[in-house]
Amino acid sequence: MKILKKLSALTLAALASIAVLSSCSDSKSYADRLMDENKAVNLFLSNHRVEHQIPEDNNFEVGPDAPYYRLDDEGNIYMQVLRTGDRENNMATDDQLIYFRWTRYNLLYSYYYGEEYSEGNSEDMSMTPTYFRFNNTTNSSSTQWGTGIQMPLNYLGIDCEVNIVIKSQYGVTSEIANVTPYMYNVRYFEPLSN
Repeated sequence: MKILKKLSALTLAALASIAVLSSCSDSKSYADRLMDENKAVNLFLSNHRVEHQIPEDNNFEVGPDAPYYRLDDEGNIYMQVLRTGDRENNMATDDQLIYFRWTRYNLLYSYYYGEEYSEGNSEDMSMTPTYFRFNNTTNSSSTQWGTGIQMPLNYLGIDCEVNIVIKSQYGVTSEIANVTPYMYNVRYFEPLSN
């Protein structure tokens, strides 16, 4: 009986050691995660045309074959315009309530496994509506989505549709530590007036 107890204790200790060692070897530093994020984004963008400058007149190419335009100097946000919306009469104003429907694709998952993984509320109207107040960084309902999701509305009408690549630091605030880049398909809407 004593031998059996000692053997069980040794087995448990060995299993615990293996678990600790394997978790240490699987953990990556923040710098390593950032490198993986860059690799995932670069892999995704390598299959598309990329423009490093926004057209001066905001005359974007439009459609599924349009290029991804880099929206910031560091290369954290890239936008493909699928529909420009009404840029003359329907531009977002500061603190305006904007609803949006989205589907996002985990680019890190695609990088590691070669498969797409998506989630969102774009097709499921039973899901809670998502919204933000444009350029309002004091409102938690706006900042929870990160700054990247709002950037297209600096150039396009509210009724636009875009594909937008967002690196983690510009993404959902609760997910920044995960260092996961996403490609979002987003459609923006104004609230219905009464």
